[in-house]
This record gives sequence, C-alpha cells and structure tokens, in this order.
Amino acid sequence: MVYRLKVAGIERDLPLCPIADNLYIGAFVLFGDVELTEKCAAALLEKAPEHDVIITAESKGIPLGYEMCRLSGKNRYVLARKSVKLYMKDVVKCETQSITTSEKQTLYIDGEDAAFMKGKRVLIVDDVISTGGSLLSLENLVLQAGGKIVGKMAILAEGDAIDRKDIIYLEPLPLFDKNGNPV
Repeated sequence: MVYRLKVAGIERDLPLCPIADNLYIGAFVLFGDVELTEKCAAALLEKAPEHDVIITAESKGIPLGYEMCRLSGKNRYVLARKSVKLYMKDVVKCETQSITTSEKQTLYIDGEDAAFMKGKRVLIVDDVISTGGSLLSLENLVLQAGGKIVGKMAILAEGDAIDRKDIIYLEPLPLFDKNGNPV
C-alpha cells in the first residue's frame, strides 16, 4: 500500500508502514531524493519568518536544514544529535518521544552550538511533525541555549498536528487504517 503525496509541486508514493495494529503512517524520507529536498526547502523558505539560524534534529532533518541554509545564504545550522560525540563539549540535552521510534530518545547539542544560538532568532525545522515530541525537545534546547524561537516549520504535518496553529507546514499527511484509508 502507498499514499500518493503532492508537495512543493512534485509527487511521491509513500509506502504505508504499521505503527500499531490498525494504524499506519506514510513513510516520508528525504534521504537520497535531491529533487524533493530542494523543492521542499525552497517552498518552506518562502513561508519562513526572518531568522538568524536554523536548528533541526538528526537525522531526517539534516538534508532539509542544509538545503534551507544553502538557499538562504547562511553558512551554518545547528543539528540536535541523538548521541553525544567525542568532539562535543558542554552538551545541552533534552528527552523526546517520536512516533517513529519505540523508545524515548535524548537530543543533544554541542555547547558551541548553544552559544551560537544565544540571543539569535531561531527557526526550528523538521521533515514531519506528528506527535510534536521532537519539536518540543528542539524548542527546549533552543530555550536552554538562550535563543528566541521565531517559527516552527515542517514539510508535512501528520495526524493531529494538522490542526496545530503554532506550526507552518507545506502539506497535511493523514494517518491510515490497516486498509490504507485515511483516519
């Protein structure tokens, strides 16, 4: 089963993947799809508020954050990692629960990235917002670092996130039953 998604002027078939007995999600993956990444990044930038820095979460937000920075002429974005790397110092962290991950995760940013965001207008960017768990963790990281959140954006809003008024997104993505029908 697949869901035909139309976003940023292009179409893609998303395979439907079970997350519960009678609940499926459309698997939206930017990795390896340069055209999709470029078009979605450009479309999001058209809707983006003025900002100084972008933050995104590892890992599917990486190509989107990169491309949005490249297109806007910014040379740096902040990446919230799923684990602490050896080069990271004075780490800032926050726990999260994502619909696509079975266990709680912790997101981390390097102390230098936290200092970089301090006092700046920060745009939070992700590929899909669903339960809002990852988004909340990114918000907390920005606030811990002393950044000012000016917007929260995603390519897709999934499920209940479609009705949120505090996010900007390009297209809705429904949840599905076991027969592939939107719920």
